[in-house]
Amino acid sequence: MQSILVFLVFNNLTLMLKTISSLLVLNLVINSFCISQTVNLTPELLFKLGRVSLDDISPDKKLVVYGVTFYSLSENKGNRDLYLQAVNGGAPTKITSLDGNEWNARFTPDGKRIAFVYYGKMWEVNLDGTNPHAINDQSINGFQFSSDGKKILFTSQVKYGKTTQDKYPDLPLATGRIIDDLMYRHWDSWEDGNYSNVFYMNYENGSLQGSATNIINEAFDSPLAPDGGIKQISWTADSKAIVYTCKKLSGTAYAVSTNSDLYMYDILTKQTTNLTAKNLGYDRYPAFSPDGKYMAWSSMERDGYEHDRQRIMIMDMNDPLHAMTDITNASGSDVSEPSWSSDSKRIYFNLNEQGLIQLAYYDLALGRIIKLTNGVQNYNDFKLANDIIISEKTTMSMPQELVKINQDGTESAFTNVNTTLWNTIKKGDVKKRMVKTKDGKNMMVWVIYPTDFDPSKKYPTLLYCQGGPQNTINQFFSYRWNFQIMANNGYIIVAPNRRGVPSFGQEWNEEISGDYGGKAMQDLLSAIDDVAKEPYVNKDKLGAVGASFGGYSVYWLAGNHNKRFKAFIAHAGLFNMTSWYGTTEEMFYANWDLKGPYWSKPTPKSFDKFSPNQFIGNWDTPILVIHNEKDFRVPVSEGMQAFNAAKLKGIPAKFLCFPDENHWVVNPQNSVLWQREFFEWLNKYLK
Repeated sequence: MQSILVFLVFNNLTLMLKTISSLLVLNLVINSFCISQTVNLTPELLFKLGRVSLDDISPDKKLVVYGVTFYSLSENKGNRDLYLQAVNGGAPTKITSLDGNEWNARFTPDGKRIAFVYYGKMWEVNLDGTNPHAINDQSINGFQFSSDGKKILFTSQVKYGKTTQDKYPDLPLATGRIIDDLMYRHWDSWEDGNYSNVFYMNYENGSLQGSATNIINEAFDSPLAPDGGIKQISWTADSKAIVYTCKKLSGTAYAVSTNSDLYMYDILTKQTTNLTAKNLGYDRYPAFSPDGKYMAWSSMERDGYEHDRQRIMIMDMNDPLHAMTDITNASGSDVSEPSWSSDSKRIYFNLNEQGLIQLAYYDLALGRIIKLTNGVQNYNDFKLANDIIISEKTTMSMPQELVKINQDGTESAFTNVNTTLWNTIKKGDVKKRMVKTKDGKNMMVWVIYPTDFDPSKKYPTLLYCQGGPQNTINQFFSYRWNFQIMANNGYIIVAPNRRGVPSFGQEWNEEISGDYGGKAMQDLLSAIDDVAKEPYVNKDKLGAVGASFGGYSVYWLAGNHNKRFKAFIAHAGLFNMTSWYGTTEEMFYANWDLKGPYWSKPTPKSFDKFSPNQFIGNWDTPILVIHNEKDFRVPVSEGMQAFNAAKLKGIPAKFLCFPDENHWVVNPQNSVLWQREFFEWLNKYLK
């Protein structure tokens, strides 16, 4: 009878909605119907969500172009299409439907078309979605139009190094790599002699004209790999020069340094100037004020420190000394890359503060930072449409959507890609909890409760160990470490912002370096011990899970938990700090965080006191080890060592290994496999 009633209600709704033309109203009505039809979140449902990301705002600030990626589990791939929507609201228009991913979408200078990258080529499409076509033959990785609309810059791979076959052309089938320096592999790929260089060429009315000019012409990458992007390069406001991010070092020197700089190439003189030679850390993401007076950029102060506080610097472009001013020093917080207002009076950015990501701006006339938003959320990438901000937004309970934010901080929904489906899914409450650490500090901990939580019951509870190590547990929404899917499986999740995460002050952030097995580990234990006092926590069913440094944390806890936990899961964890140091690629990270190599005298305690393998004699708890063979940041041998040790000690253990994944798991079917094995292991030992 209930099924018949549901069908009749839905059928009547459908008939009624045929008279309603607005897609937004249709979505709202269906959402209202679906709220009561809640279901549990599953890995398969996660992959039915559309992944929304912002691309660009039109020159007249009236239109927004964004992408939505939908995944097919059966085909094991994703498809990203582009949508156009008015800043002032209205229904979205789908403007691309190609097979694959359309990305790096930008309005053409006249605002009449959308340009984008598709399978390594630059394409354009009309605003109504008609006439999608390629406009170049050269393979590119990203592009930008100049301010005057007459040129584009783009990045493309150029071969400088020699392969084995170049050296020995009579051995075309030889597979050996000849290596004579460091950085012979990075992130998930081996050095192949190709580098990303920056080019420019003329552009007019949908046509690229003349030949492309390479402004680097050396074996250096711009943008920086692996997590760079076209935002690391910028035209000057007058379109007469290009500023690009580059670390002009090679081999071992590159591996031990973070000293990237901003180089300005003058198109007329063909001369290149290093604008930030005085700063020894990262300099990235240049952005020019529309009036051309200033350059703003993201900067870190210290060489070799990958997680130094990120600042926004400004430079008067008329200053021959290239003096730099830190405009965010007073905040003491990490900030994102800068974005200028159209009147050149404000610089907008994200503010990483107290476990949240807010929006703020620096007022040049007032000389101070003004915080725009509050609340429990992450505002991620954003674009300015005069006084309106279009921003990506997530919470632990909401996948990413776009929102509109006014100058008074008020917010309204802009996209509703996932609203219909997401409203059918049960969600657990997310609450902030303050916990005292063993040395008397206040630590902010997120606690996520099971769906349909009943405080009179007892629940298995997971300690979530964050990676990074210097990554905040903020209001992120992950498709792998998803707290709501854990809550839907009946678990309480304890997620502490332990020592060594940003947004709680520089001292708190830096206490992790050289002290992996010290205060940070005690903070994790303080968090789980505090929450375990609650009557609804089953103290006999505690687990600990985490990836990267979170995986290190799980391995360390496995040898130091004093019978607290009944199950462990470590993904891409650092197990043996000596072997990890000897096989990772970005040595600046290892040198800073471990305080030198293992052969230093005296030996840094990171190796002889804090390495998880030192405590293998204490292991007594079932452990699932997950690792990926293309992970060169934390090589797969770390996971193999941990699994082998557990089996040799007679401890229940399982090894899940992905041959085609790097530090992440991105292929759809691999992601679902990951979730299934994750919960099968936890359910076996905690339920």
